Amino acid sequence: MTANAQLAHFLTFLSTERRLSPLTCKHYGRDIEALIRLADKTPLATLQIHHIRRYIASLHGKGLSGKTLRRMLSAWRGFFDFLGRRGEAAQNPCAGVRAPKSEKRLPEALSPDEAVKLVEIADTGPLALRDRAMFELLYSSGLRLSELTGLDLAALNFESGEVRVTGKGGKTRIVPVGSAALMAIATWLKARPAVAHNDEQAMFVSRFGTRISPRAVQMNIKRWAIKQSVTGAVHPHVLRHSFASHVLQSSGDLRAVQEMLGHTSITSTQIYTHLDFQHLAKVYDAAHPRAKKRT
Repeated sequence: MTANAQLAHFLTFLSTERRLSPLTCKHYGRDIEALIRLADKTPLATLQIHHIRRYIASLHGKGLSGKTLRRMLSAWRGFFDFLGRRGEAAQNPCAGVRAPKSEKRLPEALSPDEAVKLVEIADTGPLALRDRAMFELLYSSGLRLSELTGLDLAALNFESGEVRVTGKGGKTRIVPVGSAALMAIATWLKARPAVAHNDEQAMFVSRFGTRISPRAVQMNIKRWAIKQSVTGAVHPHVLRHSFASHVLQSSGDLRAVQEMLGHTSITSTQIYTHLDFQHLAKVYDAAHPRAKKRT
C-alpha cells in the first residue's frame, strides 16, 4: 500500500472513529504529507529514529518553530501507532524524538479599555449588529473562533445566561455569557431574519444568509479594529486571551478560567498568570518610588 493510501485510511480513522473536526484532520494530513515528502522514496515502514531526527533538524533549519515541530511529531507518532496496529509498521520511529525548544511567547491581550473600545460598535446596520454580537460574545465568554462560528441558535439560553459550546475533540461545555453580550445578541437576533435563510440554524450568518466562516470573522475584526482605532494585531483569539487575562486579574481563580476556556490541562491556562504578572510589574514600575530609574 502506498504512503498516500495509508494516510487516507488514517484520516478516515480520525474522522469516523476519533470524531475529530475536519480542520483538525486537515492539519494532521498536512503534517503527515510533509513526512511523506521528506521520506521521498524510503518506505515509511523502514524509517528509523535517525531518519526522524534528521527530518526534524532539517525543518528546524528552515525556520520552523519548536511548537510547530512538536505538533508535527505528535501527528507522526499517531500515524505510526495507527500503522502499527494494522501491522503495516514494526515500530514507531518517532518514539523518544523530541522537538527543539523554542522561546515561549505570551499570548497577546488587549487592555480592558481597548477591548471595550473594539466591541462597542455604534453602527446599527444588520451586519454591524452581527459583528458587535460576535465580538461581545468572544470577549464575554472566551470562545475559540471555531466554537463561535459553530454555534446554532439553540445553543444560547437567555434565561440562564449560558451558551453550550462544542470545543476541541467534540467536547461540550457550558459557558456563562455576560449581560452586555446577551443584549448585543438579542439585538442581532431581531435583525437576523433580514439576512439569514429561513432554514439556517447558525446563530451568526454571512451576508449571503448562510453560516459565517472563520475567515470572514477574522477579516471583519481586523476591519473594525481599524475603524475603532484599536492598534496592534487584532484577531479573534486576541479577545479570547483578553477574556482570560482580565477574568484572572479580577478573580485570581485559575481553575474557573480553565473550565471556561475548555482547557484539558491547567498547564495551558497557567500562561495567563504570566500575563497577570506582567500587568502587576508595569503598575509596580510606574508607581513604586524605588522602582523608578534615576535620571
